[in-house]
Amino acid sequence: MSYQVIARKWRPQNFDQLMGQNHISQTLSNALKNDRLPHALLFTGPRGTGKTSSARILAKSLRCENAIAFTPCGVCASCQDIASGRATDVIEIDGASNNGVDAIRELREGVAFMPSSGKYKVYIIDEVHMLSTSAFNALLKTLEEPPAHVIFILATTEVHKIPQTILSRCQRFDFRRISTRIIADFMAKICREEKITADDEALWVIARQGDGSMRDALSLLDQVITFANSSLNKSNVVEILGLTDRSLLMGALKALVERDREGSLQVIQKLAQAGYEPSLFATDLLESIRNALLIKLSPVDQPDIIDLPDSEIQFLRTLGKGSSEEELHLLFDMALKGAADIPKSSEPRIVLEMALLRMAAAPRLVDLRKLFSGHATPTGSTELKPQVQASAASPMAAPAPQKKSQETKPPAERWFDFVQVVRQSEALLAAKIENLLYIGEQQSDNKKTILLAVPAKMAFLKEQILDAGTRKKLQSMIDTFFGSGYAFDVKSEDKTASASETTVSAQKLGQAIEKQKEDDLTKQVADHPMVKSATSVFKGSFKIKNP
Repeated sequence: MSYQVIARKWRPQNFDQLMGQNHISQTLSNALKNDRLPHALLFTGPRGTGKTSSARILAKSLRCENAIAFTPCGVCASCQDIASGRATDVIEIDGASNNGVDAIRELREGVAFMPSSGKYKVYIIDEVHMLSTSAFNALLKTLEEPPAHVIFILATTEVHKIPQTILSRCQRFDFRRISTRIIADFMAKICREEKITADDEALWVIARQGDGSMRDALSLLDQVITFANSSLNKSNVVEILGLTDRSLLMGALKALVERDREGSLQVIQKLAQAGYEPSLFATDLLESIRNALLIKLSPVDQPDIIDLPDSEIQFLRTLGKGSSEEELHLLFDMALKGAADIPKSSEPRIVLEMALLRMAAAPRLVDLRKLFSGHATPTGSTELKPQVQASAASPMAAPAPQKKSQETKPPAERWFDFVQVVRQSEALLAAKIENLLYIGEQQSDNKKTILLAVPAKMAFLKEQILDAGTRKKLQSMIDTFFGSGYAFDVKSEDKTASASETTVSAQKLGQAIEKQKEDDLTKQVADHPMVKSATSVFKGSFKIKNP
């Protein structure tokens, strides 16, 4: 008898044996028990996840004479014929090779005939997305209203290529990628039954290469068993499949996280000796950094967050404790840049080596708050202690400046504030008086006179200010702002021989006030404990920049 490969020998024969698709098997089992099975089903999902196997199991469940609760016996003639693909009432059609309208016409003619035995005739159309447009159109009517004895099962890996008119006539079942842990456990069971000695790590390596496909993983297992001709271990699996040694990969990741340059050089030497594919190693390194970050962020009581062996999860969790999230993000970005450069280079091995050295030499990222508070030390420097500790209650709170009332302000500042108030309602008048020179206030009896002077180069303003209408409006505003008992007098600059040192225009005064505010703010920031710590740590100075 010819040899039967493991993938065919261990093909599931009932829904209980279907691996990693509990949502599919449970739904179909309930549909059979409750007599709610649709006449057209669409199985879609990645390759090797059990679509065709599920179609055959469903056909057995419908046609098995000895089925108990729709669980096929697997030993009757009907079950044997379906398993071997020779059942006359279970017609399997390859959509890739029978994609023309003529094949669908033959199907439509055969649908009308009753099954030779049993209650149902089952049509399984594999790779249905390969049918031509004409073939799909020919199938529409039959698919929507088939005879009561016909069940259609369509299977595809590319559901997006199927017309919506077909999709709307089927009940869709989405098959998922099978987890690496389930595949590894199933292969361990097969090895025990087949009397083959296999390490758990070796099976995990094979399962990971299956990429969610049970069939692909079992095919690789068959290949490795033939190569090893004895017990399976991690080393011979890596050798036959041409993969990256996980221990070397974990060693490289550890050296990069710890910024161990000597360790990185040893990894580079081992990579050159082993002759690993640079792009494959870079891809595996990216995945390992991603796994380390996810494990670091996940709670300890969620072991299934990453589909990895327990030993590797524990290693990555321990490694993640010595690094921050930002550091892992930095390493990932650098590794991603290196992985993108490798295919473009004529010397991919050199690009990989330089990327690893660059990552090993990357500076460690330190939280500034910890650095300023003296709990962290930047890489490559001695222990730096800030001179002043930040306030624990409010580390960034600066003392709020106290506002002066109008009564306590100097007269010149009050005049500047008055000009700003005028600007809000009389912009033209404010533009005139802001150029007047403020001399001061003169006390006379119970009345104060605000002395103003017109600059020589703007002599025309005097006549405009002393205009009856303008003078009245300005006096009214002065009474409102300063209160009653104030007047103003406007003279020419050349007649103010006794001008005091406070003589300045509102415009110049505003600039001086703004400058004083900037100086006060600079002093407040400079006196802040956090800023003092920063300048002490970085041995520098700071400058406030206007937006």
